[in-house]
Amino acid sequence: MNDIIRPLDAKSDGLIESMKDPTSAEGMIFFHADEGKPLATPWQVALSRAILLSKVQLPEGHILDCACGSGIQIAAYSAIFKRPALGIELNPQRARASAVNFRNIFKTRGGGSVEILQNSLFLAADGRDGKGAIEKLAIANGQEDVKIALLHLDPARPRNSRSHSLDEMKPRLGEIFDGWKDHLVETTAGPSILLDLSPRLSHLQRLEVEEIVDQYWPEIDKTWTWTSRGKGRVDRLALWIGAIADKGIARRFVRISPDLKQQPFIFEGGLSLGQGEDIPESSHRMPKRGEYVTILDSAFVECGLAKYWLNEQIGEENTHWVESIGRRPQIHHEVKLNLEPESDKTLIQTSGRIVEIFHQQLTAETVDSFVEQAIANDIRKITIRTPLEPSSHPKIQGSFDRQLSRRSGKRDGFIIQHPNSEMSMLCVVE
Repeated sequence: MNDIIRPLDAKSDGLIESMKDPTSAEGMIFFHADEGKPLATPWQVALSRAILLSKVQLPEGHILDCACGSGIQIAAYSAIFKRPALGIELNPQRARASAVNFRNIFKTRGGGSVEILQNSLFLAADGRDGKGAIEKLAIANGQEDVKIALLHLDPARPRNSRSHSLDEMKPRLGEIFDGWKDHLVETTAGPSILLDLSPRLSHLQRLEVEEIVDQYWPEIDKTWTWTSRGKGRVDRLALWIGAIADKGIARRFVRISPDLKQQPFIFEGGLSLGQGEDIPESSHRMPKRGEYVTILDSAFVECGLAKYWLNEQIGEENTHWVESIGRRPQIHHEVKLNLEPESDKTLIQTSGRIVEIFHQQLTAETVDSFVEQAIANDIRKITIRTPLEPSSHPKIQGSFDRQLSRRSGKRDGFIIQHPNSEMSMLCVVE
C-alpha cells in the first residue's frame, strides 16, 4: 500500500525542490517535486482563502483536495478549521511532498490536536476515484462512515498559455463530480465545493463552468471570487458553490496586501454572470483642469465590481470612465477619493488632481515644457505613468530629476496620457 502516505511517516528524502515561502510570516519551507514549485499556491493566498472560508459553518467531516499538488492549500484549510484532511495527487512524488508540507505546517503553527494529524491521509492515486479513496481512508483510520465536508479542486491546466479550453483541465470538472457527488455531505444549501480555476478563463468559459455545475446541482448558489496580490493581475479565480457560497452574492474581489499584517480588501456584490461581464464602457470624454484622475487596479475592474465601489465612494454622477480595459483603467472624477480604511489604497495605482493639460505627448524634445509646469506647480518629484519607449524612459526621467532637484518644490506629481488622444496631463498627488 505504498500509495497511502501518512503525514506522520512521510519522508522528504529525494524531494528535489525545497524553498522558503516569502509570503509566510512564519518563514515556512515547503517541499516540492517534479517542477511543482511554479504551480504551488503561495502560503499568504492559501491562508487568506482559508480564513475567509472560516466564516462558513462547514458540516462535520474531512477536507478533501483531489488534485492537491504540493498540499499547501489543504494544509491551510486544516490549520484554520482544525479538521483532518484527505489529499490526493496522481504524481507519487508530489503526493509525498504534500504529506511532508502538511505535517510541517501543522507543527509550525502549533497544531493542538495530534488526532487531526493522525487522521489525515494522502494518496498517490487518481483523484476522480471517490469510492476507492473513501475505502482506503476508512480502512486506514478504522472508520465505517467517512464524510467529506469540503471538496477543493485545483485542476492542472496548460502552462505558458494565455488561453485554454475547459477540456484541457486535468481532471475535468464532470469527472470529479461523477466520482465524488455521492460522498459529499449535503446541507440544505447543497454540498460545499470550491473550484480553483484558471484566471485566464473568459467570461463565456466561466458560464460554461456554471452550466456543468448545474448539471449536478441545479440552481445551486454560486459566488465567483477573484483574488489579486497586485500589479493589475488576477492571481486566483475561484467558484464557491453550495453551502460555502454567499446567497445573493454573485461576485467577490479579494485584494491581498504585500504587508503580511494588513487585512485584505474585500468587496462583494454585482450582477450574476448570466447578466454580462458588467465592465463599464469607455468614453471619449476630454480631461478638465481641477478634476481628479485615478488609475485603478485592473484586476478589480476585470471582475465587474469596481464601478459599484466607486459609486459608494463618490457617486455614479461624478465618475467618468475614460478607459475601462487594459492594464491601466483610467477614471476622471470631480470628487476626491476617500481611501479609508488603509486596505482601500491597494486598489489604486495612482490618483491625483489635474493641474495642467498638454496637447502633446511626453518626449525627449517636449520634456522641458513639462518640467516648466512642474516647477510652476511646486512639484519636487515626477513619476512618469505614460507609455514610453524603454530606451527613452530613463533619459526623460533623468531630465525631470535633474531639473527639479535644483528647486525647492514640496509636492509629488505624475504625468499621464489621455488614452483616446495625444493629450498628456500633469497631476499632483493630494
